[in-house]
Amino acid sequence: MSTDTLKIVAQGDREIVITREFDAPRDLVFEAWTTPALLKRWFGVFGGWSLDVCDIDLRAGGDFRYLWVNAEGRLEIRGTYNEVVAPERIAGVERFVEPFASEDATGTTVFSERDGRTYLRNTVRYPSQQARDGALRSPMEHGMRASYNALDELLATQRATAP
Repeated sequence: MSTDTLKIVAQGDREIVITREFDAPRDLVFEAWTTPALLKRWFGVFGGWSLDVCDIDLRAGGDFRYLWVNAEGRLEIRGTYNEVVAPERIAGVERFVEPFASEDATGTTVFSERDGRTYLRNTVRYPSQQARDGALRSPMEHGMRASYNALDELLATQRATAP
């Protein structure tokens, strides 16, 4: 069941707030969000892209690296976690690596659960309004929608096989 409730809203002059609801308990969503083998099944893997590298050191001060590849090129994001409170909250900084290099953006993702459903709220603060507006003009929404719909499918499989 798709719960495509994705909303992307500008907040203030430098932030974007992304919200999405998932028909799965918070523990399952958090696990799919933080486990490399699961991320490789849903995160940005559409339209010929594959998540070839997914390194996660899930702790405050730990680093992460995502590298997507398709026939036309690559896209890489690196960052550092500032806070990890499983399964409730993740905060950190991230940046795109060449050829799409960017300044650091800070992000906080909150996972809350009601009646077996997970409500995700991701707030991203960019270094400038120009950087935020550039993100809003990018195909970010299309990519997030495709990824979150793939996550819905993964979560349905995870729920079906859970004890």
